[in-house]
Amino acid sequence: MSHVSRATLVTAFDDLLQPAQFKDYGPNGLQVEGRNEVGRLVSGVTASLALIDAAIAEEADAILVHHGLFWRGQDGRVTGWMRQRLARLLAHDINLLAYHLPLDAHADLGNNAQLALRLGVVPHAGARGRFGDQSLGFLGRTAPTTAAALADHVARQLGRPVTLVADPQREIGEVALCTGGAQGYFESAIAAGADVFITGEISEPQAHYARECGVAYIACGHHASERYGAPAVAAHVASQLGLSHVFIDIDNPA
Repeated sequence: MSHVSRATLVTAFDDLLQPAQFKDYGPNGLQVEGRNEVGRLVSGVTASLALIDAAIAEEADAILVHHGLFWRGQDGRVTGWMRQRLARLLAHDINLLAYHLPLDAHADLGNNAQLALRLGVVPHAGARGRFGDQSLGFLGRTAPTTAAALADHVARQLGRPVTLVADPQREIGEVALCTGGAQGYFESAIAAGADVFITGEISEPQAHYARECGVAYIACGHHASERYGAPAVAAHVASQLGLSHVFIDIDNPA
C-alpha cells in the first residue's frame, strides 16, 4: 500500500470530478482536514456517525462521501449530531471529502452513470444523453419492456421495493434517470421525450404529472439509487494513487 499527501488526494478527486463546473448546495472537496499522509481510503454514501465509526474501525486515513456534513442554509452551530461527527473525525485525524452534484454527474463513474449501467440503460451520446438543470439527468435506451417489468427489474437490482406510478403495461424504451432527490427533474424528463423517469424519491405533485402525462415514474429510494458512484470514484482514484480502498454501505431505508 502506497501513501500520498492529503493535497495529492484532493487534487486527484478535483481533477476527476471538476467541482468548479457546478452550482451546488454545499462545499465540494475537502470538508474536514485530517492527517497529511493518506494510505487507506473508505467510501460511503453519507458522512453519518455510523459510517465514520466504521471507517475508524477500518483505520481509514480519509473518507469520501456523496453527502457531506455542510449544506447551504443549515444551522452553523457545532452541537448535537454535528458535534458528534466532527469530534470523531478530529479525534482520529481523518480527512473527510465530499462531492455532491459532481459525483452525480460524472459521465462514467458518477451515480447516474453507475445506476444506468446496473439497470441496463445505455445513455445517448453527447448532449442528447443529458437533460435538466446543469445537465445532471441521463437519457438513454433500454430493451423494449413494460413499466411493470422495468419496475420489477429495478427492484431486483437494488434489492428493495420501488414505487411505480404508471399504467403497468405502458411500453418503455426511452429512459430518463437522475438519482437521489431529483423528483423536480420529472418535467424536464417528460420534455426530453422519456417513457419513464427513474429517481430516488417522489413527492405529491409527481404522481399527478405521471398520470396526466402518461410518462411512468419509478421511485427506488434516495440511498438505494446513490450507492454506486462513491465507490466507483474512490476505487478509480485509489488505483491511480496506489491506495487501499473499501466501500462501507450503511443501511438506510430512505
